[in-house]
Amino acid sequence: MRRATVNDLQAIISLLANDPLGAAREDPGVPLRVTYLQAFEAIDADPNQFLAVATLDDTVVGTLQLTFIPNLSRMGAWRAQIEAVRVHECMRDQGLGRRLFEWAFEQSRLRSCVLVQLTCDRQRPGAHKFYESLGLTATHTGFKMEL
Repeated sequence: MRRATVNDLQAIISLLANDPLGAAREDPGVPLRVTYLQAFEAIDADPNQFLAVATLDDTVVGTLQLTFIPNLSRMGAWRAQIEAVRVHECMRDQGLGRRLFEWAFEQSRLRSCVLVQLTCDRQRPGAHKFYESLGLTATHTGFKMEL
């Protein structure tokens, strides 16, 4: 696990696009859209963001974005938001997803977070089961609105 660099961006976008939901909302075409580069630069410049990649022999095989959020609730506690988790299809069912989350949990502890949270599309029941196996619980209902 390491911090992503701009050189990893094509591989990350390809991972995000490599499922039915991502295929409908991502564009891994070359050259990448400038909006991806702009988003990467904003993430990379923010000390409360960590875009991570898992590599095997210098190949990106997994990714997630970890966001550290200060909060007034819970007596001013910090929380961590985990988003955009993807594992390359050739690495699935080999424990990489679990290692990604264990790494994210440890990073969150190091940043003194008292809570880790994530959202997951309802169309991903396999992911829900996986998250529950990690000890996460579905305690809230999330709402989103596209603008």
